[in-house]
Amino acid sequence: MTQGIKPSSISFSRALLASAMMLITLLVVNYFVLFKEVNPIKPLAEFPTRIGSWSGKVDHFEQRIYDILGVDDAFLCDYRLPDGGQIQLYIGYYMSQRQGDMIHSPKHCMPGAGWDITKTSIEPLSVPGTNPARKHIIRLILEKDGKKQVALYWFQSRGRIISSEYWEKVYLVWDAIIKHRTDGSFVRLISPIIEDEAETTRDMTQFAKELFPILDQFLPGSEAS
Repeated sequence: MTQGIKPSSISFSRALLASAMMLITLLVVNYFVLFKEVNPIKPLAEFPTRIGSWSGKVDHFEQRIYDILGVDDAFLCDYRLPDGGQIQLYIGYYMSQRQGDMIHSPKHCMPGAGWDITKTSIEPLSVPGTNPARKHIIRLILEKDGKKQVALYWFQSRGRIISSEYWEKVYLVWDAIIKHRTDGSFVRLISPIIEDEAETTRDMTQFAKELFPILDQFLPGSEAS
């Protein structure tokens, strides 16, 4: 009988790989490559507060949160449907990424805020008229003090929709070397689960489909001046 690899060994290997990838990323973007800062196509302050049937109210984090995130531009808005559905949208944009000013993953931030991640999955989306039309985004189920939330997020950087923290770092290093660019953005949706997890996810993925064409008007693609 062949013995399987122990979970602890797998976890250690993944942690070691992630640490090595982060070290390589920091070395490349801080010391070995000259790169340009890229402005958003339009300031995120101009982002629409009405998306389809959703109406939004702009909100803000405390300044210390923005300082920790290291963003160059950001947008936070609470959107609602007439029937009471609600989604919080956050977009963080980085003109360039260096040590201390790099995109933060919710997989690290949410547990620090007391939220347990109980499920993780990749959600496929088809959004005709955008590039690429077929996209994949990350879904988390979060729980804290008996309350549950669905979070959908992705990294939208230099023309790519990325649904992996690992590949986000790989592409960051690649584009820093090849394109001399490290600009990027992080897009996150959060909605409370009132009754049904699947229904909440459906509402959020539909919102995301309407969101993508608008994001293309603000976030630089594969070619940037």
